[in-house]
Amino acid sequence: MSGSSRTTSLAAEGADRIAWAESQMPVLRSLRERLGAQRPLEGISVAACLHVTAETACLVRTLVAGGASVGVCAANPFSTQDDVVAALVRDADVSVLAARGEDEEAYAEHVAALVAGRPQITLDDGADLLGVAHAIGAPVLDGLLGGTEETTPGLLRLRALEADGRLGCPVIAVNEARTERLFNDHYGTGQSTWDGILRATNLLLAGRTVVVLGYGWTGKGVAVRARGAGAQVIICEIDPMRGLEARMEGFEVMPALEAAARGQVFVTVTGSRDVLGAEHFARMQDGAVLANAGHFDVEIDLAALREAAVGGVRAALPLVEEHRLADGRRLNLLASGRVVNLAAGQGHPAAVMDMSFANQALATEHLVRSALGGTPLGAGVHAVPESIDREVARLKLDSLGVRIDVASAEQLAYGRSWAGAPGAPAA
Repeated sequence: MSGSSRTTSLAAEGADRIAWAESQMPVLRSLRERLGAQRPLEGISVAACLHVTAETACLVRTLVAGGASVGVCAANPFSTQDDVVAALVRDADVSVLAARGEDEEAYAEHVAALVAGRPQITLDDGADLLGVAHAIGAPVLDGLLGGTEETTPGLLRLRALEADGRLGCPVIAVNEARTERLFNDHYGTGQSTWDGILRATNLLLAGRTVVVLGYGWTGKGVAVRARGAGAQVIICEIDPMRGLEARMEGFEVMPALEAAARGQVFVTVTGSRDVLGAEHFARMQDGAVLANAGHFDVEIDLAALREAAVGGVRAALPLVEEHRLADGRRLNLLASGRVVNLAAGQGHPAAVMDMSFANQALATEHLVRSALGGTPLGAGVHAVPESIDREVARLKLDSLGVRIDVASAEQLAYGRSWAGAPGAPAA
């Protein structure tokens, strides 16, 4: 097959994949209709560093429908779907700089190229676009209306910039929207993490001991699904409230060093680095499986794991690296320590990304309307407006055919007044 024929074939496959995802994303479809009619993003340039998947393509098409010109690069080279890239380039008039498996040099070049185009809005999945923009400074920052951030690690980086007084634009913390936390983290990562692990290993979870490091929104979803599949689940935490919550939910809770000796499958979901290191590897059972469901490939100390593997490293399966330790024990690392639900699976279901990307689209519109309407948000990390969160939830309920009650005028007045409280004097 010639190169042009292969590209045409890829684009057709990508278009089918995008169409399937779109059929599962009713909230974003309804937003596209409105944005397409109102065109609030007319003439706005948007740079997006996201996972280049069919679901992301649906977000990009929504922004384009709203009038934006969009450039895209990949937040993770192992999640890029090349057929989706081909379809976006062919059908959506979008500049896409991404290829599955691209190396770090190519990735850095792609991020730099998008920033060099001086976008007015950035959509980040790890703060790389804004990180480069701040490294360049005024030539890029002066034209930025703002950005959005999808991840906890990205927000940590941006809040560090803010604390140093160096954050030069408003950023909306999409990752912290209530609808985002519930759908993306709890339901989405909770399910897709196990999808990736089981695709890579074909393990039976029933009867195994699973250690989940981190009991935030994502950790809860991972733990609940492991327990539902018949696993014994141990939680490791540094936050006493989360540790207490895990205990009250019926999970064992213990320090990671204790859990290292008992676990058979380890899943890191902390957003921090070196959560599993040399001292943990020294205690693990033969055949232990190590998976990262956090954002960056730093949660498992990969350098320490390689150093411990004096017996060598081999590919036990396409996505399983077997590290043989000096005493003959084998530790199995999944997907090179990268986020396992994307590197070994298909990522979140489209119905989950529907909510995330609805937040992204509405946050983008909010940044643009605020800036062009004369009330720009100040430099800093901003919460997703409550009105956006409620609108996304409302649209999702509508798509499910679910109706809820509406507060009466009297109930609304009661909620705003102290006078009606029991024992309070009459108004």
